[in-house]
Amino acid sequence: MAAERTVCADDLVDRFLRASSGRTRRAYASDLQDFARFRRRTAEHAVGGLLASRQQSQRIVLDFAVELCRRGRARATRRRRLSTLSSLVGMAHDLGVVAWSLEVPSEREIAAAAGRPNGSDDRYFLPRGDPEIDRLDIQHYALRNELRTNHLAPLDHPARVLDVGCGTGQWAYELCAEFRQSLLVGFDLERSKIPWPANYRFVRGNLLHGLPFGDDRFDFVHQRFLASGVPVRDWARTVRDLVRVTRPGGLIELVEGRPDMAPAGPATNRLLETAWKLGRAMGLDTTGLIAGSLDDHLRRAGVEVIEVRRIDLPVGEWGGQAGSWMSTDARTVFLRLAGIFEERFGLTEAECRVVVAAAQQEWEEHRTVNSITLVVGRKTEA
Repeated sequence: MAAERTVCADDLVDRFLRASSGRTRRAYASDLQDFARFRRRTAEHAVGGLLASRQQSQRIVLDFAVELCRRGRARATRRRRLSTLSSLVGMAHDLGVVAWSLEVPSEREIAAAAGRPNGSDDRYFLPRGDPEIDRLDIQHYALRNELRTNHLAPLDHPARVLDVGCGTGQWAYELCAEFRQSLLVGFDLERSKIPWPANYRFVRGNLLHGLPFGDDRFDFVHQRFLASGVPVRDWARTVRDLVRVTRPGGLIELVEGRPDMAPAGPATNRLLETAWKLGRAMGLDTTGLIAGSLDDHLRRAGVEVIEVRRIDLPVGEWGGQAGSWMSTDARTVFLRLAGIFEERFGLTEAECRVVVAAAQQEWEEHRTVNSITLVVGRKTEA
């Protein structure tokens, strides 16, 4: 039966593509290849799974839609990809292969499945999902390795700690082990990885909509690497909100990196300039403005700055374990953006892989670094 299904799918894909010509056929073929990559199968086997049952097809297509959303695909592109699959199943219905039709999920259904409110103004342009969990953990380990600590703030058994933009939750989990009597709260659009420590709580939300906590609630508030998700125009308001939920006398620690690497060769510059185009279109910082003004933002929000530290994280095997991690981090970022680069700027995924490989060689030759700024402040007493 499985073999018959595969043969049927082979036939169907061929007929479907031959029914169109020119640009439309190329678009359909591209859509089916993208779907096949998502399913990690050949196009024919991916389509065979799509035809197995109506229930399975609806689930698969919704999962595909969520992944397209996480990759940052434009709404029009998502709708085209899904419409292609719907049309393919429609042909299968007309040929008597299946007795049902495929309904394309709505934007509301996709947003709900992705775990975000419909119409969210989420600006984080890096794709999400399991590979991003691994990358964020690697980034965390690299910074911890260089600092030899998880925090610069002079903590003395804080009762409540808030990690804004907690990502995987790894930083918070390690503080849970360091301060076993403390309550750690993670806040992000995406749920922290499981299992959670006993003294950890997760709150889902969008920082751009404000923090859903009362005033003066936390002894320590931590935020790092959100310049890729918070537009420049929103930073002052965001920092004020962080200060608002910190108790008088409490500590705040902000960590951001410059959106570049130096020294940089031509391949690295090409990747950076393409990423900057994407960031500028979303109103994000592409010049290092945010990393260079964290202390000023805190002071304007009524916080006494007690430490500013700038470190250069090595990128490349030349920099030891931290450099190896940061090389993996940078490589993963650019490869995961390859689909968006192709869609928006014409840099094909195949070409992007070649450029990334060349950039990795440059990181070794030039001993490239990424500059990180950490700022610790204390909220003034009322």
